[in-house]
Amino acid sequence: MSERQDTEDSPRQDEPPDGTTTAVTATNPPGPGDTTPAPEPAPGPTPGSGETRDRPDGGEEGAVGEREPDSDSGLRRPAAITLVLLGLAVLAVAVFSTPWQALIGGPPDPSRDFTAAQIAKARAFDAATSLPAYLSLALTLVFAGLLVATPFGAKVTGRLKGPWWLRVILGVVLITAITELVRWPLGVWYETILRDYGLSVQNWSSWAGDRLKSMGVEAFLLCVMLLALMALARRVRRWWIPAAAGAFALTVAASFVYPVVFEPIFNDFTPMRPGPLRTELLELAERDRVPVEDVLVADASRRTTALNAYVSGFGATRRIVVYDTLLRAPEREVALVVAHELGHAKHDDVLHGTLLGALGSGLGVIVLFLLFGTVRRRTGVTSITDPRAAGALMGLITLGSVLLGPAQNLISRHVEARADTHALDLTRDPATFVAMQKRLALTNISDLSPDAVEYVLYASHPSAPQRIALARAWAELNGVPRP
Repeated sequence: MSERQDTEDSPRQDEPPDGTTTAVTATNPPGPGDTTPAPEPAPGPTPGSGETRDRPDGGEEGAVGEREPDSDSGLRRPAAITLVLLGLAVLAVAVFSTPWQALIGGPPDPSRDFTAAQIAKARAFDAATSLPAYLSLALTLVFAGLLVATPFGAKVTGRLKGPWWLRVILGVVLITAITELVRWPLGVWYETILRDYGLSVQNWSSWAGDRLKSMGVEAFLLCVMLLALMALARRVRRWWIPAAAGAFALTVAASFVYPVVFEPIFNDFTPMRPGPLRTELLELAERDRVPVEDVLVADASRRTTALNAYVSGFGATRRIVVYDTLLRAPEREVALVVAHELGHAKHDDVLHGTLLGALGSGLGVIVLFLLFGTVRRRTGVTSITDPRAAGALMGLITLGSVLLGPAQNLISRHVEARADTHALDLTRDPATFVAMQKRLALTNISDLSPDAVEYVLYASHPSAPQRIALARAWAELNGVPRP
């Protein structure tokens, strides 16, 4: 689950859908479950002094004779205790905020609602995209492993010149660029498949522009995190304490500002035009007692034919967004999609996910603090304040994201099932719900029967047959004719 709750887990148009980040963070800001870098310092500046000496290789030396922090149990023990307590807090929030008892239907049966030709097309598309997706995941893990377990990152950034903060920025940009260069052929491959199946309508310059924008956002967010981390490590001996608090605050702030700052980089958003549909949607929100100032339309048709809608942000930046491609569907189906999004807003799913992610970010800081002593020795950097450590930190963020992915997807699937049930409760129209799910699945060429591995790794939503089965179960429980 991310800071953005989607109606349909449609393929991304800019990269293989591996469900992970690359050796840098994902396009989205640090969201629920993301870790924020905060590894353990090795010999560095004298605690509290902020003074360092440059080494010929670009690293930095600490005070002469200073004991290695990773050997200081007086620093590690409080961190380990806090790790356990914060881990329990994350677990508690995950357990109590996730609707584990969300309604589910019987065994999904794709053949009941989809023709043999439609099922075959979905399987062919899944087979075509699986290879680049798995290769992308493998590449992500290999590159992150190089950054964490070898001096590769330190050697790449070792020749950079300038003050420490400039070297960190340049290091992040350089490693991000190398990662993107390596991933570019996979992106081209995946985009070609999308075009072959009619899902992408972008030209190559537009596609490349979106990828470069994504790379810029990733690099910017990473620079903010790493600069804040290293600045704290230069001044505070127990830097993991303010760093964990800062990671929590940064996650909340990012979820709040992302809709109005970063989303417009990739799409133009306009209020839905006055008319019967807009009136119906606002009346639906009013009946649901969910404050909604407006419903926005994203110009997704300039890059894709896929259908989607989502809710992002919270408080003053909460917004319900529908793709302009979705407006081609019957109005009753659009209303059901918005009813689903109102379910996310009604249950504060983005807020709860942000809280979970903020706590997880703080937890990640402490984990990285405890791990960095080992990583430092393997990568050949002198301390957390060494600008050459940027690569190792980026690798650790990536590995953390990959490991957290299945848990995030598990929570997200339950949240999406509750939003589906909310849409049914609000509209009492399971027949239109089933028609809408069939339209989404066929237009987006969704996987109708994902295998267990793909379901765990990539599926943030129940499959279309699962959602249709849920609608039929709801109809039976509520005395409504089964569609």
